[in-house]
Amino acid sequence: MPIPLSILDVSPVISGASSSQALRNTIDLAKFADRRGFTRFWMAEHHNSPGIASTTPDIMIGQVARETEHIRVGSGGVMLPNHSPLKVAESFKLLEALYPDRVDLGIGRAPGTDMMTALALRRSQEALQADNFPEELGELLAFSNGTFPADHPFRTITAYPNDVKLPPIHLLGSSGFSSQLASALGLGFAFAHHINGAVAIPAMQQYRQHFTPSNEFPQPHAILAVSIITADTDEEAQDLALSVQFAFLSMQTGRSGPLRSPQEVKDYPLTALERAQMSLIGERHFVGSPETIRARLLPLIEQTEADELMVLSMIHNHEARLHSYDLLAEMFEIQPVAV
Repeated sequence: MPIPLSILDVSPVISGASSSQALRNTIDLAKFADRRGFTRFWMAEHHNSPGIASTTPDIMIGQVARETEHIRVGSGGVMLPNHSPLKVAESFKLLEALYPDRVDLGIGRAPGTDMMTALALRRSQEALQADNFPEELGELLAFSNGTFPADHPFRTITAYPNDVKLPPIHLLGSSGFSSQLASALGLGFAFAHHINGAVAIPAMQQYRQHFTPSNEFPQPHAILAVSIITADTDEEAQDLALSVQFAFLSMQTGRSGPLRSPQEVKDYPLTALERAQMSLIGERHFVGSPETIRARLLPLIEQTEADELMVLSMIHNHEARLHSYDLLAEMFEIQPVAV
């Protein structure tokens, strides 16, 4: 059964290329997705990561929206604890004013980086240690709709431009916390299966079962975000997947760097333990030909009752990455946009 298909991109920096090239590849991928009929194109926020060039999704949203015509463009997501709610409200109201009805605001609560970099972003130990995400989210919503209580110190502050609302908000999560919060506030929800697949089904079901309708979301909207590497054959896909498996291993072992090519991974002197770790990491990703992907992925979509599938494909070769997304679009019967 067809399901809307979207893309999550982190602007991977590949070995032998620059961060600037990674950003240009992101724009090229977005233009491809726009023509190919994908629903959304979201960009992540990460900091101090040698293999990821996506640090400021709000800036990239403007660039991508300018280069595309149809696809919705958004953040996957803005890590709210790193920013003041007022600044996020201003940035995304501005984007909504420039590209009406094409912008999404995905919000996350993780730092998207290591603790020292998070400290540099937040400027104080107090801000680093604060666990007040629901309160910050409440401020963001209040800046959008003017619902600060009469005695709130920010009640006289207006987030400009003041003639547009914030774009639709989706909470991002890899546990049940964001699921509960999104359902209680009547927001969209996107679950990161590639981070914590074990709780994807209960988190998605919980969101739907306890959803409270809102003006923006009269019905729940649950996005399942997954990592997929597909190619014409299982063998080719498994080869391409070595890059992302090694990238996740590198993050776990503190030696992050650019996304290595499959051949570079094969040449790397991995220990027996590291090979075992890579095998476990591989289970978090959907890898194979379209037929193989379909057999494993469709049951998960049915069990989570996902309204939309959002795909992250970290592939070293840019043309192979485009081909992977094209094969997925064919598999889900996505029709290209008529020119």
